[in-house]
Amino acid sequence: MFKGRWVRDDTMPYYPPGSCPYIDRDFECHLNGRPDNEFLKWRWQPDDCDIPRFNATDFLVRLRGKKLVFVGDSLNRNMWESLVCLLRHAVEDKNRVYEISGRHEFKKKGSLLSDLSSPFLVKQSSFRGKNGSFDTLRLDLMDETTSMYHDADVMIFNTGHWWTHEKTSRGEDYYQEGDYVHPRLKALEAYKRALTTWGRWVDRNVDGNRTQVIFRGYSVTHFRGGPWNSGGECHKETEPIFNETHLAKYPTKMKALEYVIKGMQIPVTYLNISRLSDYRKDGHPSIYRPNYEAVQEIHAQDCSHWCLPGVPDTWNELLYVSLLKSSPGS
Repeated sequence: MFKGRWVRDDTMPYYPPGSCPYIDRDFECHLNGRPDNEFLKWRWQPDDCDIPRFNATDFLVRLRGKKLVFVGDSLNRNMWESLVCLLRHAVEDKNRVYEISGRHEFKKKGSLLSDLSSPFLVKQSSFRGKNGSFDTLRLDLMDETTSMYHDADVMIFNTGHWWTHEKTSRGEDYYQEGDYVHPRLKALEAYKRALTTWGRWVDRNVDGNRTQVIFRGYSVTHFRGGPWNSGGECHKETEPIFNETHLAKYPTKMKALEYVIKGMQIPVTYLNISRLSDYRKDGHPSIYRPNYEAVQEIHAQDCSHWCLPGVPDTWNELLYVSLLKSSPGS
């Protein structure tokens, strides 16, 4: 269901732009002044099947009394906000979907939806060397947030966007395993080791008969002319890519993830959204963002995250299908 095409659908989106109070202003393209809405009128059509429309009422029934947790970076938060808005729009009494004490948690009829920030999944730490302390990333230890989601009924993981030279000190004296800090290690190799640690934690701590583990694939970016902080842009993109030869090469990070998943004992549902998202160069906030004070941010476009409503709503359609497949009798 991950190979297909985007087709025009005037019944989309699921909820009106500007109608959901739980969307970060960064993703509120409508309220940030984006003038077009044609990018909202697309539906994903797989080649080999028809997927059901997202049924929020049924989703809530299946989630009743359960805990669903998103764990990862801000792209997972993008998806979590989409899900909250999809569910809220279908509930007559909007007050029955509420945020808990300003945290990234929502409740509805005993169900709990949480979003936990853990961009690497493994532990961000520090190391005391001869010349003082410096930040490191423990490739062999999971992040402390595991204590907040180890008992979840549905776990939705992602990681990938922070595994860059800029975020990881260019791989120099940053990656740590045990008491050893690698003088230099490539980001992809570090990523593989971190995913292996994640897979080992899941196998040792998750009851596969009770908990469904899901990993959402890498959401590709659409910067033209450079990276985000040096002129990269996606402004004035108003329709998807239709010619698949214009798509990016399949992310190497996802090949690493697939290798780790194959070696795990606990079954993992792989939401491979990389390719279907790659078609949607028109779905990013680009220049339609809140005002920032830093000069670098003022001139930067966001071609990584997604407008809401938008592409993450489709990710949640596929999440819904995955839950249907895992339910007895569905």
